[in-house]
Amino acid sequence: MEDVEDGIPSPIGLFSYDNLIHAVAGATGSVTAMSVFFPLDTARLRLQVDDKRKAKYTHEVISEISKEEGVKALYRGWFPVVSSLCCSNFVYFYTYNGLKTIMNHQPSGPLKDLCLAFMAGVVNVLLTTPMWVVNTRLKLQGAKFTGEEQRENKPPHYKGIMDAFRRIVRDEGVSALWSGTLPSLILVFNPAIQFMFYEGFKRSLTRVTHQHSAVSPQELNAWQFFLVGALAKGIATVSTYPLQLIQSKLRSGRNKKAEEGRQTSETFRSVVVMIQQLLRKQGLKGLYKGLEAKLLQTVLTAALMFLIYEKIAAFVFSIMRPETVLEAIRRR
Repeated sequence: MEDVEDGIPSPIGLFSYDNLIHAVAGATGSVTAMSVFFPLDTARLRLQVDDKRKAKYTHEVISEISKEEGVKALYRGWFPVVSSLCCSNFVYFYTYNGLKTIMNHQPSGPLKDLCLAFMAGVVNVLLTTPMWVVNTRLKLQGAKFTGEEQRENKPPHYKGIMDAFRRIVRDEGVSALWSGTLPSLILVFNPAIQFMFYEGFKRSLTRVTHQHSAVSPQELNAWQFFLVGALAKGIATVSTYPLQLIQSKLRSGRNKKAEEGRQTSETFRSVVVMIQQLLRKQGLKGLYKGLEAKLLQTVLTAALMFLIYEKIAAFVFSIMRPETVLEAIRRR
């Protein structure tokens, strides 16, 4: 089936079998990678939202949590996180590859990769932000924070995902489910930058591999996919980290004063106010609090995710493409 006729892209390309394979492979890879490195994500979130915590490094935070709350606390909120991640990456990979399909008549390049990844990110943020707000609340409930702030603003205890949805809507309004949407939309540049570098690195490595061996362009090895994914995510994380920090604080629900008013202008003002507060209290380094934990967690998770994604997609395409199935039937 052709997705482009006479140079005009067809929307049919957005609803293709191939895009579904990419979406499932991406969701599976992300869930597996997050599950493996979940304690690092727990440490990252604590460092970002708890300004009074003395421990500054990932291994110290993990040790503190294990001693004070038990080892199980390192996996608190695992199910809502992987559920949100599964849905989020399914939407992102499906949209991104769908857009690539219908824009296939245009030559590949960094600018095209950046634009397509940005558009996919916007769709993903608007559809899945409520799930991320809920999983942040669930992940933080029962956590032991330091200082007077915790006693003054003790978070509610939710019984599960649906209970969290219901109580947030009841107590804070529907708009609370989209807390942190503005920085999230700006942070669409994070996966956009990540995919731009990932696709660029992969194309370059593929050309080098193909020139120096008989290996086909699709057959990069696991370590090459892992390295390319790690480098791309590292660049994207460092370049957008301050906004990721603000996003986590807004989603946690522990900054009520900064979140007064849910209109776009008020949300923008809350982001500016939080940045000013961090700069005033902690200096420039305050905007990069928890960066070490974030880099460790996100780079390893993204690298493993891309590795699994590429291998699953390649495997499924090799055995399940319609033309492969038809060829197998003819041979019987």
